[in-house]
Amino acid sequence: MQEAALKGLEAVLAVARRGSFRAAALDLSMSTTALSHSVARLEASLGVRLFNRTTRSVSLTDAGRDFVQRVAPALAEIRAAMDSARSQRETPSGLLRINASVQAGREIAPLVLEFLRRHPEMQVDLVTEGRLVDIVAEGFDLGIRPADLVPRDMIALSLGKPQRFAVVAAPAWLAAHPRPLTPAELPVQECIRGRLPNGALLRWQFERDGEPVQFDPKGRLTLDEAVLARAAVLDGVGIGFFIEQDVADDIAAGRLIRLLEDWTPPRPGFSLYYPGRRNPSAGFTAFLGMVRERAARPSQPGGHSQERAGPPVAQI
Repeated sequence: MQEAALKGLEAVLAVARRGSFRAAALDLSMSTTALSHSVARLEASLGVRLFNRTTRSVSLTDAGRDFVQRVAPALAEIRAAMDSARSQRETPSGLLRINASVQAGREIAPLVLEFLRRHPEMQVDLVTEGRLVDIVAEGFDLGIRPADLVPRDMIALSLGKPQRFAVVAAPAWLAAHPRPLTPAELPVQECIRGRLPNGALLRWQFERDGEPVQFDPKGRLTLDEAVLARAAVLDGVGIGFFIEQDVADDIAAGRLIRLLEDWTPPRPGFSLYYPGRRNPSAGFTAFLGMVRERAARPSQPGGHSQERAGPPVAQI
């Protein structure tokens, strides 16, 4: 298959997957103009329009939908054949695409940099976003998310380091309000609400002596970005609920005061996950080897724990 034709097929599938020429171009590391020309050339060679385009939206035509359904499995087989050929190389090379949450991206970044130092012929595309994506459908080799969010059909490796939540408030806020000693004492109207990528509001998770508790904040301010929530708490707007690493420096410097620390025990950390592969590339195998190497270090015990049913969760 000619390289230009293969790129045209990749372009069509990327636009169909993302519903946007701009987003697809970013995924494929090419300009929007080049992507549009590639799709247009393929449409011209087929003699049929694959997409309906307006200034606001892009959607598949009926012919385009049928084309994508037929081409996607075939292209997956082509990718598998190419991966099989690459796996015969002893020297890792090529592109490794990783999808992670922002916090997970920070966790894996040092390992990615070390990987690139060890393997100068490798490239890594690390995409961080809040939403949980289908890494297979969106063309990623690996995903990194909290262990309890890893899809059941994926192979998972623990990154070892446990995570904790932190409830914090500014000294000025605490000077004007009583300090809560239990989740039940939290002033619901003074707690900043967080919105998850799927649109749901975040419930604050607590646990002590094996007793889980969920808390629904009712504050007037709702935010979907931890950086904005941190700024609001620093400004004395109210109480915030964060991943510990996002506010650790503020706590250490005294800019924020930690609350209910005995109600926020360590939780399972991040896991790297991927679908089963018959012929993984040398680069893919090398990266997994580094993850296992890190997880095996005594200071960072590894292993992906089996999912276990927990006790009933109380709500307040």
